[in-house]
Amino acid sequence: MVVESRDPDLSRLELHEVPGGAEAFELAAKFCYGTTFEITTSNVAQFRCIAEYLEMTEQYQECNLIVRAEAFLNEVVFQSLEKSLEVLYACNGLYPLVDEVGIVNRCIDAIAMNASKEQLVSGLAHLECDSRSGKLMMHCQDWWVEDLSVLKIDHYQRVIAAMRRTGVRSDTITQSLMHYAQTSLKGIEKRQAWEFGLDAGDNQRVVVETLVGLLVTENIKSVPLSFLFGMLRMAIEVNANFNCRQELERRIGFRLELASLDDLLIPSSQASDSVFDIDTVHRILVNFLRRIEVEDSEESSHSSYESEGHKSPCHSSVLKIGRLMDGYLAEIAPDPHLKLPKFMAMIELLPDYSRVTDDGLYRAIDIYLKAHPSLMESECKKMCKLIDCQKLSLEASNHAAQNDRLPLQMIVRVLYHEQIRLKSTLSVSSGDASFSQRLMSTCSVPSGAVSPRDNYASLRRENKELKLEISRMRVRLSELEKEQAFMKRGMTDSRSGEHSSAFFSSISRGIGRIAMFGPAHGKQRKSTRKSQLSEGKSHRRRGQSEFISH
Repeated sequence: MVVESRDPDLSRLELHEVPGGAEAFELAAKFCYGTTFEITTSNVAQFRCIAEYLEMTEQYQECNLIVRAEAFLNEVVFQSLEKSLEVLYACNGLYPLVDEVGIVNRCIDAIAMNASKEQLVSGLAHLECDSRSGKLMMHCQDWWVEDLSVLKIDHYQRVIAAMRRTGVRSDTITQSLMHYAQTSLKGIEKRQAWEFGLDAGDNQRVVVETLVGLLVTENIKSVPLSFLFGMLRMAIEVNANFNCRQELERRIGFRLELASLDDLLIPSSQASDSVFDIDTVHRILVNFLRRIEVEDSEESSHSSYESEGHKSPCHSSVLKIGRLMDGYLAEIAPDPHLKLPKFMAMIELLPDYSRVTDDGLYRAIDIYLKAHPSLMESECKKMCKLIDCQKLSLEASNHAAQNDRLPLQMIVRVLYHEQIRLKSTLSVSSGDASFSQRLMSTCSVPSGAVSPRDNYASLRRENKELKLEISRMRVRLSELEKEQAFMKRGMTDSRSGEHSSAFFSSISRGIGRIAMFGPAHGKQRKSTRKSQLSEGKSHRRRGQSEFISH
């Protein structure tokens, strides 16, 4: 360089893009001048790169620096997984020359090969026989799972790919991915975008997207669901690309029935939107329903669960999701920023058979109505139509009948279905056909179209009378159940011949009680209500038929 400069007054040379900088050049200078030095795992990469840069080959001197560094790499570094990791970590800052001399690739291959060998040896050493099943069980923990987390994401990605090629167990790779994510992304969910610079945010996004890309080749059931939800939250926080989030949502949807309510409560990244990210949960639920549809078609083509008297596993999963989503709806309902179309879309997404009872759905809708008092009456009616009154329990029906937040039409539907249920119960318990007919006549809702001219006061009065009638029937039903239980005990006693007289007296009392509910008593009550219900009767027949049809 001095000769080529042709400058007689040259007093300074500048070496550009020296791998390892001044520190590496000093090591090479010490080697040239015979100063004592030691090659270690922390400096061998620098030695090899600076020797390549300075062309320190055998052409100029035997046993030159390139040969010395290569000997250390082959005899010491590449024989050990731990030393290969140390050298690979020390390669940072030596690009691009460190790739050109092949140190990175050789370290990655050595790590993968040694991991495979070590796993096989440690696995055989930890083989245990299960006394119950007689199967061999392998218990071993790979120490290098934690050590890989010190690598840069690009090096780590290449190491994992090499491990798959050499046959490292999939569960160990999954553990390594989880540990790397927990180490490199620790605390990111607690920070806002403005708390770290653009470069840091981009780096976190690259880490998330790369790890999710590595998960694609893993068995969909081998990755814990809690880890997938955690990665999804990270992906939302760092604004990862669409394909990354789509893959996580697909994997979660495949096993959604194992999720908990806390897993679904994903915070929204938009300040102006609702508190929770409902769109993400909606997409996850769509993925789940697609999976159920595919499994249903496969089951129908192979065998029929119904013919064997068993429930389909798909149906069981849908029922679990129905309960889970009812709880989720109740959690998001108090959010004042939650729009009605988005709330209703979550309700309508699940099929009707996903809910055995609509109590949870009624609770969620009631919470939403309480948190959104400014809803229009038409919006309330539209949402309440999603509730199947026939699926409400007795407790939920009682609450709904006295709920002032519900539209009037909804209350009438609840009362109608509750009276039908009471009529059916009383018909079975008492067997009194005349009483059933009279009950039907008192609780029947006239047919006809709802007219805006219907008398509102008359309809309110009719509802109050229906509530009173339900209360009376509950008391009578309770008395009948007590009499029935007493009659059964009497029949048991009569078989032994000891309490036959008490048994016959209980029968006479039961028959007398049923007679009290007969036509004579019905005529008397009918006459008392005839004058109260005459006004606006024709209007009510037309007004309430729509509720029955719905």
